[in-house]
This record gives sequence, structure tokens and C-alpha cells, in this order.
Amino acid sequence: MADTTEAAERLALTLIQGGLQKATARVLAAFIFADEDSVTAPDLAERLRISSGSVSGAIKMLSTVGLIERAPAPGSRREHYRVRDGAWATMMSAQNGMVQAMFEAADRGIEAAGAGSPAARRLDEMRDFYGFMFRELPALIERWRTERGQSSAQKV
Repeated sequence: MADTTEAAERLALTLIQGGLQKATARVLAAFIFADEDSVTAPDLAERLRISSGSVSGAIKMLSTVGLIERAPAPGSRREHYRVRDGAWATMMSAQNGMVQAMFEAADRGIEAAGAGSPAARRLDEMRDFYGFMFRELPALIERWRTERGQSSAQKV
């Protein structure tokens, strides 16, 4: 138990360094390291010794980005949540909309700044990068799903 608690805290620190809010990072790490298939918000608040409001906000954010979902819990009156199957690929797929929006914003910025301006040169690199990511991300995610499906089948 102590080993997984320490590993969960290390994961949370890594997630925080990656830009996640502290409570959200700790909640996500707790979901990942939970022995149970699903966890309730009050259980998380107690385990992590944080407020129910912090847990609620974290659950809302993690649900919105597709990492966790409500889980059936027959006989329980509380909402149960779990990490979604395919959560990581689902989250990255959802990011492609933001990638496209960044591409379009850079394109509009180039038009507004005027070709050849310093801003246009910087925006050109931004547009090229996000254009590349928009084209490549779906294929990358599909390759991941194919590889993951094959590796999961081989483990059985």
C-alpha cells in the first residue's frame, strides 16, 4: 500500500508539472492506483484528505476531457467513477479540435499581421506545426489503438 501511495503521489507531481491543477492531478492518480474498479467522490476526498469541492471539481474536469466516467454500481446510492477504457486515446482525439482551432487562429493572425511581418513569420511556424499535428494525430491515435489491441490480445 505504501509503495502505491508513494507512486501515486509521484505521478500526481508529474501531472502537476505537466500543467494539471494539484487536486485534479491527485484525484487522477488516485483513480489510476485504486484497487477498486470504481471509486466515489467521498472516498476520494477521504483518501486524499481534500475537500469534497476539490474532488467534485476534479471529477468534472476529468470527465469533460474524457479520462473518467460514471460507473454502474448496483445497490449503491452514491455515484461511482472509473478511468475510461481507452481514456488516453479518447483525450488526445478530443484535442484535435483544439489543434485545428490553433491552426485557424494562426492562419487568421497571418492575414491580420500582413505577409512578411515579424508576427507573420512567427505565426507561420505555429500554423505549420498545428497543421502537421492536425493531419498526423488521427493516424497516430489509430496506430496506437491497433497496437494496443494487438498487445492486449497477446497478453491473454
